[in-house]
Amino acid sequence: MSTSFEKYQKRRLVSSYFSVVISIALVLFLLGMLGLLVLNTKKVADHFKEQIALTVYLKDNAKDVEIEQLKKSLAMADYTKSTTYVSKEEAAEAHSKEIGEDFMEFLGYNPLQNSIDVYMNADFVSGEQVDEIAADLTSKNFVDEVVYDKPLIALLNENVKKISFWVLIASGVFTFIAVLLINSSIRLSVYSKRFIIKTMQMVGATKGFIRRPFIWQSVKLGIIGAIIALIGMAGALYYLNNSFPQLALTSDVKLLAGLFIGIFLLGILITWLSTFFATSRFLNLKTDELYY
Repeated sequence: MSTSFEKYQKRRLVSSYFSVVISIALVLFLLGMLGLLVLNTKKVADHFKEQIALTVYLKDNAKDVEIEQLKKSLAMADYTKSTTYVSKEEAAEAHSKEIGEDFMEFLGYNPLQNSIDVYMNADFVSGEQVDEIAADLTSKNFVDEVVYDKPLIALLNENVKKISFWVLIASGVFTFIAVLLINSSIRLSVYSKRFIIKTMQMVGATKGFIRRPFIWQSVKLGIIGAIIALIGMAGALYYLNNSFPQLALTSDVKLLAGLFIGIFLLGILITWLSTFFATSRFLNLKTDELYY
């Protein structure tokens, strides 16, 4: 009989520890993924900004030497990420494929112009800066016009600010919820041993002596949960980096290492504090209050 009861108690204990570890791991994993999102919000926003092209249309009488000088000056400019020269012949061919027929055969000539698509660094993609760049390029006598999607740039910058603000708010709220969830799991684990705590106290054990094994056990569970969460984060990061290589999510190794270390330490810190306060609560209760 005693053997069966002991096995039953062990199963309950293992089940309790397992649920605590899983709770800690899931919460830390979600918190870590949110941390990855926060760290990469600017990178994702920059990626979309750098997809916006500023197109410089050249006059038909533009000399080859002028075009080459412009291409070189654009390539050396601080605001330029990359440039693509599109001849009027290439533009006509692409347009014909797009509409499904040879429009030059109908018109008898090629109305398109030579152009240079300029993709800018994200820091320069704002309404005022792009206006200045466009005005400077338009002032050249062999440039016909400079075209870019001004409403899209304004909308993108506005949305980036909104998203960044709400991501920070969500991070704060989720961190608070994460602490509460882990704290609840730890408190339930300690609650199941409240009579053991009170018995130890009644036989003369000090509060520090009683707390120590509970804290150490919870910290071990926190470490295990944090390791599981970090493995999950590493797997998710590997998948996302392979799916979206253009975002270069693993380029900043130091930042990622800081996040992983932070999640690991957070798992230890939350479990330590939760266990400390949970055991203190039951240590300060009277015996008859343990039944409520």
